[in-house]
Amino acid sequence: MRTTSPALRAIAALFWLICFACAAHATDLTTALKGLDTSKFPEKEKAIAAIVASGDARVADVLTALGDGKLLIRKSDRRFVIGDGSGQINISDAATGEDLGEAAEGEFDKIAINNKIRRQIKAIIGSLTLFAADPATRLRAAEEIFRSRDQAAMDPLREALGKETDPAVKLAMEQAVAALILTSTAPEEERIAAIGIVKAKGGQDAAALLSSIASGEDRVARAAQEALASLESNRAWWDALQNAVYGLSLGSVLLLAAIGLAITFGVMGVINMAHGEMVMIGAYVTFMVQEVIRNSAPGLFDYSLLIALPLAFILTGIVGIGVERSVIRFLYGRPLETLLATWGLSLILQQAIRSIFGPTNREVGTPSWMSGSFQIGEISLTLNRIVIILFALAVFICLLLAMRYTRFGLQMRAVTQNREMAGAMGINTARVDALTFGLGSGIAGIAGVALSQIDNVSPNLGQSYIIDSFMVVVFGGVGNLWGTLVAAMTLGIANKFLEPFAGAVLGKILVLIFIILFIQKRPRGLFALKGRAVEA
Repeated sequence: MRTTSPALRAIAALFWLICFACAAHATDLTTALKGLDTSKFPEKEKAIAAIVASGDARVADVLTALGDGKLLIRKSDRRFVIGDGSGQINISDAATGEDLGEAAEGEFDKIAINNKIRRQIKAIIGSLTLFAADPATRLRAAEEIFRSRDQAAMDPLREALGKETDPAVKLAMEQAVAALILTSTAPEEERIAAIGIVKAKGGQDAAALLSSIASGEDRVARAAQEALASLESNRAWWDALQNAVYGLSLGSVLLLAAIGLAITFGVMGVINMAHGEMVMIGAYVTFMVQEVIRNSAPGLFDYSLLIALPLAFILTGIVGIGVERSVIRFLYGRPLETLLATWGLSLILQQAIRSIFGPTNREVGTPSWMSGSFQIGEISLTLNRIVIILFALAVFICLLLAMRYTRFGLQMRAVTQNREMAGAMGINTARVDALTFGLGSGIAGIAGVALSQIDNVSPNLGQSYIIDSFMVVVFGGVGNLWGTLVAAMTLGIANKFLEPFAGAVLGKILVLIFIILFIQKRPRGLFALKGRAVEA
């Protein structure tokens, strides 16, 4: 008779013990899930506690599915499953994760939960992820506990805090502990110390927590009131900075839309009401480039804007030269007629776009390198806005250098200052006019590429910016690039600071009234051009 060695018997015993423990866990989770098959919310809360107590590895998945409305009960056998999607759904067993194939959504009952249970689930999931290997996951868990303030998370949070080595995560955990202390029956001194930690955190969540305990006359309430007043004062400064950043963002948009108009208006004195349609054409060029890339080379999508920029500049530049040669050159010296002619041209271009692309908005995607946001203190900055600010400044600098150091720039400045003298010196003023109009239109086209990332691409896109562009040009000084820059940023910031008090429409009206009064005092704007023709 063959005998088995003690080592083999120990290994076999350990194997069966592990199998038994796994089976026990599965049974425990299956049993705990049955408690959710009720219409009473308090019973469901007890069932959730039992699910957590089972210690099963699938607890987080089950609770996440419950919170998302994807934990279902099959009507035929009351089996708990996790569904994916709607209609004909893929299902898996909630307790074991076994794939059960597809089934119709109508074969299952959904589990109703209320807001209290949702908060309970979020807090539990946060506690379960406090010990995750990824620091970002632990950070999110601590922040979720700070917001939910579920006292059940205190013990695992303190345990995780004792083991934490990452400074940022440790700070977030300390703040979460302070939030739990504040909403508990801890001694007064502990709660006052916790107020200092919450105050140091700052932000809306901290202000909301302090507001909830600031009512009353005890020491804790008075400390919370003082901390809340300090937070509100600090928040006012952050709001001012946020408005300034938004103002710079709006100013960069106005700069892109107006800089081309400043050139054509300054050199030729043409009131071009079709300038906004050049912006619109640039935006539609971006849409077409992305459509071609989506259908032919999806891997190039992140480069779509870089491809669209030169194409938009060339196309709108050609359209601008064509407009100048076919319409504008016959109307020099007749500003009212140029205004009417270009206004009619803008209607023609809008209708042409409607006929080709339809009247509805077109989707223009954002490349990955322009997506997302980042936090500075208590303000959030989106990457696409920051990129547009930098892009507008880059366009301004390039145009300034071209005007200063190129032959064409020298000729343009000469025609601006004294057209007759420039013609007498051999400069072909008609050619300069055509190229200048093309340059202004081309810049409007690349402005359209940028605006496609923050505004709706539609036939009416240009109309949203034409009036503001003229305001920028007149306020800054006709034909002066530095004036255009200062005016665009000034009006952008002024609009954003007026909006919270006066509203968007009244804010624009107040800005317009200011410009009217300013022009009465300085008819040539902030930076008037010098020259015999200008002064005549």
